[in-house]
Amino acid sequence: MFALHPQLTADTIPVGDLPVCRVLLMNNRHFPWLVLVPRREGLRELFDLKPDDYHSVMAEVRDTTKQFAALTAAHKMNVAALGNLVPQLHIHIIARRLDDAAWPQPVWSTTAEPYPADNVPPLVESIKQRLNITKM
Repeated sequence: MFALHPQLTADTIPVGDLPVCRVLLMNNRHFPWLVLVPRREGLRELFDLKPDDYHSVMAEVRDTTKQFAALTAAHKMNVAALGNLVPQLHIHIIARRLDDAAWPQPVWSTTAEPYPADNVPPLVESIKQRLNITKM
């Protein structure tokens, strides 16, 4: 049974589910930042995915990155599956801009600040519409 790692639960806002991955919004107003988590138990690395799931996850990462880049008018998209602090497999999709809070350094060089509560529902809705997410 799939369960989201507690740190991901604490740091993100749920957006919805793609066929394989849960889509989360990192609660950091400095960067448009999604996290995709394959809804499979016991995954730490990309190579832990079954072959069919691997191809599906990579397609979801590609499509989400493309749609999120268009939505955010990003200068550059950063995509990474690091997992040094959170062992559950998750893929970061971060829209970068030349004027963002950390450019050109990594996003981890800044202190996270949560979104104002009134900004969250419209932001999540725009992401859902762009990614064609209808369920959670």
